Amino acid sequence: MFDSLSDRLSGVFDRLRGRGALQEDDVRAAMREVRIALLEADVALPVVRRFVDSVTEQAVGQSVLRSVTPGQQVVKIVNDALVEMLGAEAADLDLNAAPPVVIMMVGLQGSGKTTSTAKIGKLLKEKRGKKVMMASLDVNRPAAQEQLKVLGEQAGVATLPIVPGQSPVEIATRALHSAKLQAVDVLLLDTAGRLHVDAALMDEMKAVAAVSAPKETLLVVDALTGQDAVNVAQSFSGEVDLTGVVLTRMDGDARGGAALSMRAVTGKPIKFAATGEKLDAIEPFHPERVAGRILGMGDIVSIVEKAAATIQAEDAEKLAARMAKGQFDMNDLRTQLRQMQNMGGLGVLAGMMPGMKKAKQAMAQSGMDDKVLLHMDAIIGSMTPKERERPELLNAKRKIRVAKGSGTQVQDVNKLIKMHMEMAKAMKQIRKMGGLKGLGALFGKGGMGAAMPGLDQQMGPGGLAGLGGGGIGGLPGLGSGMPSNLGDLLKKK
Repeated sequence: MFDSLSDRLSGVFDRLRGRGALQEDDVRAAMREVRIALLEADVALPVVRRFVDSVTEQAVGQSVLRSVTPGQQVVKIVNDALVEMLGAEAADLDLNAAPPVVIMMVGLQGSGKTTSTAKIGKLLKEKRGKKVMMASLDVNRPAAQEQLKVLGEQAGVATLPIVPGQSPVEIATRALHSAKLQAVDVLLLDTAGRLHVDAALMDEMKAVAAVSAPKETLLVVDALTGQDAVNVAQSFSGEVDLTGVVLTRMDGDARGGAALSMRAVTGKPIKFAATGEKLDAIEPFHPERVAGRILGMGDIVSIVEKAAATIQAEDAEKLAARMAKGQFDMNDLRTQLRQMQNMGGLGVLAGMMPGMKKAKQAMAQSGMDDKVLLHMDAIIGSMTPKERERPELLNAKRKIRVAKGSGTQVQDVNKLIKMHMEMAKAMKQIRKMGGLKGLGALFGKGGMGAAMPGLDQQMGPGGLAGLGGGGIGGLPGLGSGMPSNLGDLLKKK
């Protein structure tokens, strides 16, 4: 997400960072490029004007121009301004009310409203421990109620039984009564979609709100529609009392105009961002993390959260114990490769890693994608149990057999073996440096490229050098089971 905008801004700030001193003209020239980049990203013109004026005013100050690192100071100012534009702080759902707390979902047809309802229901059930019920009030679109019922079954969330012939207000009243009888914590009402801001349907939505008294009214908009999404939000906010916005298809939004404009134009916070079709592909919207991704600073916190959600604690503890002894065989490598796939694959992780922009581009140019992980897994799967435990048994004849069995080349097998050797060597270094506590020092000093020269070469131009310096030594809790597991996982990139 935000790829095109991020590329443009990275180019601007790389030039600023490369200069020892900055003149006022340098800053103003850079901000002109930022202005063009934001407009091309379909950010609303008034928002762009306010943003550029605010940043320029701060960036041409004497404290910045005379700073030891003026380029970095300008980037920090831009980062802070982006966070402010996106909403300053993450806005959570307000569930502080007597149950059942009603959340009403509104939006245009095709924006992903019904799917978002199911996603939020699943999130509230699994992450917040809430008892949730969903009800479809859409009697206009064919099979809309059946769609929510099917999604509810997939998400493991209860849905209100369908009674043909009822009006949306009658369904809302029945849903509220049923939720009270069943001691439901949160009731999600999926209202009828609109092709445009239709007066009759708006009246229907107001009538539903009158009988259900929603604590939250969330507008679902498609991020890919850019400025149109902002216009829709303005129209809805003029008719109903919105409390927040859900942006769908954020994973395909390379420009970012909707996300960057929404809060500033409507005054309503973005509460959730949907990043895929699966029912768990939704996450709370964190302005500071999004700003970091846009400016290429990474999003380590989200990586840790993804790891916590996907890595099994038992597996992490087993690997941590083996790593503490300096042990690391092909079975361990296979476990890590599969965990990378579960966390979103190479592209997702690279987009969240600070300084990995060039490495991500190099991966794309060299044709590296998530198929690489599948090929590596297939190679390890073609080995015998003894070969996985003792890779040194793999002689030329065995390598040919493994390559044929996995549908790859002997060169691919050799690359994987070399990667494993480098990682096993790193594990022994970690043990000498004090076990898992040495991970931070190892990655912080030499960066991932230094620890993994074999994989660094496979990455092609740019390699892993972008990560260098800070490495991942700053990960909170590094040395405990999950983060150490994550650290090794990331090191393979």
